[in-house]
Amino acid sequence: MRAAAGDKQAMRSLLSILLVMTGCLGEAGCVSTRPVHYYTLGAPAPPANQGKPDGLILLVGSIATPEALQDGRIRYRAGSNEAGAYEYHRWTERPGSMVRNALIRALRDSGKYQRVLESGSSTSGDYLLRGKLDEFDEVDHATIQTKISIHVELVDWKSNQNVWDHIVEREEPVHGKSVVEVVQSLDRNLRQVVSETAGEIDKFLAARR
Repeated sequence: MRAAAGDKQAMRSLLSILLVMTGCLGEAGCVSTRPVHYYTLGAPAPPANQGKPDGLILLVGSIATPEALQDGRIRYRAGSNEAGAYEYHRWTERPGSMVRNALIRALRDSGKYQRVLESGSSTSGDYLLRGKLDEFDEVDHATIQTKISIHVELVDWKSNQNVWDHIVEREEPVHGKSVVEVVQSLDRNLRQVVSETAGEIDKFLAARR
């Protein structure tokens, strides 16, 4: 009798599991697939071009990012502890790459350098610019803002010595509540951060020559 009771209990447990699985499958079939929206900031980096003939050659290395910024989803923070991401709103490329391209574009457009190139195994120059992007997200407090925080440094290519570093941290208001308006705010924010960074690099290198 005890064995029979155990068999009945096992059958009831198996039946419960099958019912749960059936219900989950049924619900999954009823949920419509939401489209994923992709966004980018600014224009792509222009091709390498000749600038000031007697100017320096700058190499722009990678902009490291924390793991949370590497999966492509647009991030947000609420209050002191909550952090999350918009599952259906993503960047076309990683934020670190967008920042790198924006820096290359700004430094080339200044016309103060002979060349500004992406660093690589076969490239050489006078200075290497590299950095870390610490924050690149929406921040929800009393108002909605976006925040960008970046730390960059210049390395003397010949001596491999760090000769300069700079931190920029900036917030920009979001004019609305949609993700599109968050992206527009990040675009404005990034332009200002890159403009300030490029200007500080220009001043440092001009004083060093």
